[in-house]
Parts: sequence; structure tokens; C-alpha cells
Amino acid sequence: MVVFQYDKSFEGLLCAVFEAYDKKKYPESLISQEQIVPLLTREVVAIETQAEKYLRVLTLLKNKMSVMELNRLNAVWLSEIENSDFLLFQYIKYAIDSKFEHSANFGHPVVLEIHKIAKKVSKEVHAWQQFVRFQKSKDEIYFAPVHPVYNSLPLVIPHFKDRFSSQQWILYDLKRNYGFYYDLSEVHPMVLEGSGEHLRTGFVDEEMLHPDEKLFQELWKKYHTSVSIKERINLKLQKQYMPKRYWKFLTEKQ
Repeated sequence: MVVFQYDKSFEGLLCAVFEAYDKKKYPESLISQEQIVPLLTREVVAIETQAEKYLRVLTLLKNKMSVMELNRLNAVWLSEIENSDFLLFQYIKYAIDSKFEHSANFGHPVVLEIHKIAKKVSKEVHAWQQFVRFQKSKDEIYFAPVHPVYNSLPLVIPHFKDRFSSQQWILYDLKRNYGFYYDLSEVHPMVLEGSGEHLRTGFVDEEMLHPDEKLFQELWKKYHTSVSIKERINLKLQKQYMPKRYWKFLTEKQ
């Protein structure tokens, strides 16, 4: 078995594609530099991430694939599903080698699996766009926690930058401990340090809230209660359209 060992970055994955074609060796497994080499491995190829190599592969893919396909690759990469990197390697190889339209060939198991994973990530992205709830802090920054199954936060940023361009905000992934801060001009990746209540529960401490925020939250809860018709409450249907894992950070569900 031939194993490629790389740094588990997307750039490193593209370098693995480059090396495979350059050396005419194709891996049967991709592992990180820290992982133990599997038994029965015949050869280990160490992949070095180099800008020149991954940019050449990226340029090739941009010429070979549509923007939709490239976005699909990005979604699968961000899924963090086990062995999704090797699946991407196989898909990229198939796309490079194919003389015909490859992205719609659902008879190919790799193509089908790529589409399935991308669809799951896309569904989560759509959900976060609907279910995010911001909390306004004393310093006029709106904070919203998320806890996605997939690493989908980067994919929702363009939506919020466009939709909430007039206010400063932070979208933060509590599961992966990183987020993005919008300063009314640019979006910056960030990591919050410390062990504040907002990092543990997702809710900003009361002493850090804007004076009006508590009032807005209470008004929203009252509005939600007033428009609900008790006799027509259907929890099963609610969970179908709004999975329960999103309820944790919804003001109206507290």
C-alpha cells in the first residue's frame, strides 16, 4: 500500500495531487504527519506543501471545473468527515483524467458521495442563515454563537457581511473555538481567549450586554408567545423544519 503523508491542509492536498502525477504514484491512503503509518504499508511518500505546486493544481482545477464545482470541493473539505480528503483526491483525479463531463456522472461512486456530503454541508449553511441570533454587547458589537456539525462557518460569512453590513458583529464557532469579526469594512478571523460565560454557554454575560438587549430579548419572547396558537403547536413538525440542535441559541426557546 502506498501512503501519502501531508500536513492536512487543503493546499497540502493539492500538493499531494501534484506529486501523484509527477511521480506517477497514486496513494491508497492519505494520513497526517502525526499519524502512525498503517500496517502493510509498502511505501510512504512525504508531501511538502509548496505554493508553486498547489497553485498549479488550483489553476488547472479552475480551468477544468465550474465555480459551483469548486464550491462543492470546498464544502466537502470543510465537512471534516473522516477520509473526505482522500475522497476529494479521488474526485480531483477523476476530473483531471476524464475527457467527458464528470460532475454529473452519478454512476461513479466518488462523484455521488461528493455530492451527498456537499449537500449536507450546504443544508447546514442554509440553516445557520435562518437560525442565528445576535446579542448586542455594551461596546455595540453583536455576538452570535454557533455549534455546527460541520466546519461550515466560513461559508455563511458572505451572507452576513452582505446582510448586516451596517453593524459590527462576531460569529463564533464554540465547537472549534474560532470565529470571524466584521468591523464595518472587512471580516477578520479571530479566536477569543479566556473562559467567559459566552464561550461556555453561548450567551453574553448580563453585565456585558447592551442596556437595551435584555428588553429586546423579552419583547421577542413575548411576541413569539403571542403569535403561537397553543392548540396548533406541533413539536414534531417544528423539529422537522427547525432541528432541535439549533434551539440552544434561539432567544425564543430559552
